[in-house]
Amino acid sequence: MGDNRPIGIFDSGIGGLTVAKAIHDLLPNEQLVYFGDTAHFPYGDKSPESIELYSEKISDFLLTQNCKAIVIACNTASSLGGKKVLEVLPSDITLVDVITPVADFFKSTKSEVAGVIATKGTVGSGVYRKSINKVNPKVEVQSLATPLLASMIEEGFFNNTISATVISEYLSHEILKDIDTLILGCTHYPIIETEILNYYKQCSKSIRVLNSAKIVAEEVKRRLISKNMTTDNKGVGNHHFFVSDFTNSFEESTKIFFGDQLRLEKLNLWK
Repeated sequence: MGDNRPIGIFDSGIGGLTVAKAIHDLLPNEQLVYFGDTAHFPYGDKSPESIELYSEKISDFLLTQNCKAIVIACNTASSLGGKKVLEVLPSDITLVDVITPVADFFKSTKSEVAGVIATKGTVGSGVYRKSINKVNPKVEVQSLATPLLASMIEEGFFNNTISATVISEYLSHEILKDIDTLILGCTHYPIIETEILNYYKQCSKSIRVLNSAKIVAEEVKRRLISKNMTTDNKGVGNHHFFVSDFTNSFEESTKIFFGDQLRLEKLNLWK
C-alpha cells in the first residue's frame, strides 16, 4: 500500500533546499515539509547545546506534521544534534542525516586524501574524519572551516566575482593542497558546485567533488523503498515550506529550485 505521509526536512536556512530538490527529483510523488530555521542562521557558530535544542524542537514540529521520515539537511545539526533527534524520535520514523551517507561513500572509494569544507561547528566536531575513518581508516581527511561561504550564499552572492574570489581564497589553502576528493560539507555548498569545479578546472587539478545533496537523496530513496514507505500519490504542489523568520533571499532561493509553486509560511517555534 505504501505510505502517503510526507518527508520532513530541516536546515538552518536555504542550504537544505539543495537536499529537498534532490529528493524531489528522485521521489517526485512524495510530499515535502521543509523547515528553514532562518531566525537562528548560521548554525555553524552556535553552541552544541543550542544546536541540540533547535534540532529537537524542529523535529518535534515535523512530527506534528505527520512526517514518516526526517532528513537533517544541515551538516552542523547532523554532527551536533543528530544523536538528540534520534533519542526523541519514535522507532517507526526514518532518520537520515547528511554525514553518514557521504562517509559510506568511502567504503569502496580509491580516494587517499579527502578534503572537507564546512562550517566551524562541523569542522570542530571532527565528525567527517571520525565517520570516514570508521568505514575506511586508510583515507586521510583534511578539514577546513569556510564560514563565509554559507552567509555569502544566503545573501545571494554566488556566480559572481565576489563568490569566485572567496572560493579561490578558501580552496587554495595549504590544508587542501594534496586532496583528491572534496566533500561539500554544508548543504549550502552545492549551490556553488559549478564555481568550485571551475576553480579546479582553471588550476588544471582533477579533484572529485562530492555533492552531499544527491548522495543523501539516494539514501532517503533507498531507506524508504526498503521499508515500503514510498507513495504512488503525486505530492507535487502540496509541499509545505516553513521559515522561522521570513527573508527575501530565502523566497528567491525557493524559486530557483521549485519555481513559483511554493508558498512560504513564517512559523516561530520559539515564542
